[in-house]
This record gives sequence, C-alpha cells and structure tokens, in this order.
Amino acid sequence: MKINTPLGDEILTLRAGDSVLLSGTIYTARDEAHLKMMEDGIPFDPEGAAIYHCGPVIQDDRIIAAGPTTSARMNRLTGFLLDAGIRCLIGKGGMSEDVAASLKGRGVYLAFTGGCAALAASHMKLAGVFYPDLGMAEAIWVIEVCDLPLVVGIDADGGDVFSRVNTRARERYDEWIHNRV
Repeated sequence: MKINTPLGDEILTLRAGDSVLLSGTIYTARDEAHLKMMEDGIPFDPEGAAIYHCGPVIQDDRIIAAGPTTSARMNRLTGFLLDAGIRCLIGKGGMSEDVAASLKGRGVYLAFTGGCAALAASHMKLAGVFYPDLGMAEAIWVIEVCDLPLVVGIDADGGDVFSRVNTRARERYDEWIHNRV
C-alpha cells in the first residue's frame, strides 16, 4: 500500500506485517532531539507527521546513509509526540508494550531493515534541518522520501510483529530445553 505524509486515518487500516511505500516529508529524531523537543517544543507541525529514528550521514547536502536506530531507546520519550499528533514512528527492532498501547487508535510503527542504510538514502532527498547544534547524528533532519519500503511492525489495533516473533522464539527455546533434559 502507498501512503503519504501528512498521514491521516488511512493508517488505521494497516495491519502488522503489511508492506507499505511511504512518500512525503519525514523527520529524523534520536534521543537528544527527543529531549530537546520535550524542552523547547516540536519545531515542525506534528499533525500527521512521521518520525524516523535515524542519525543519517550527510555530505555536501546529500544523504549518504540513513539506516534506522534501535527504536526501543526512544520508548520513554515517545508519548508527548503521539499526544501532539505524530501518526507514525519508523525504526528498527520494535518498541515497548507501552508505546504499542499509545499507538492504539492513532498511529503505527513502521520498520526498516537494519544494515540497509544506502538503500534508505536512495529514496531520500534532504530538505532542511532543525537543531544543527546537536550534531549530524542527533539533529532533526527534514527529509523528502519517495516510496520508502517499510513493514508495519505495530499497527493501530495493537498487532505487533516483534512481540509475536519474541513469543514464538521463547516457545521454541523452551521446547528445545525441555527436549534436552
């Protein structure tokens, strides 16, 4: 399914495991950017926006690499963004049950595969920056994306690909241990 920012209620129909192509404006934000936004306010219109947990490599106003950061690092820093109207979080590795609960009825978590930073960059064009004083990795970069391939990791109904995988892995591990004894 193709989706475009700013995002609306169309994302509420997405299900965990669905593939999507995202186009439009996204904003990178890691730990320091989240803390700065909590302190100073969100420097862009959050309504329907998408936050990409990423510290891109920028050279000569071009995005060279833009691989995702482990999203769980932002678990405790996410609530205020969703309350402000952010509809989409993008990263790798999933997020906490608390974040999944906060997404219910209002947003989604989209996953991008780690190790594919050059692929991500090939779908991106730099459009601006907020908080450049935080440094390249921590600044909020404004990025225009075209058909960025993503997978719905957590949907607006609480479906969670990562939780299902973890549960199945624990079950298989327990079976393996039980059969060895």
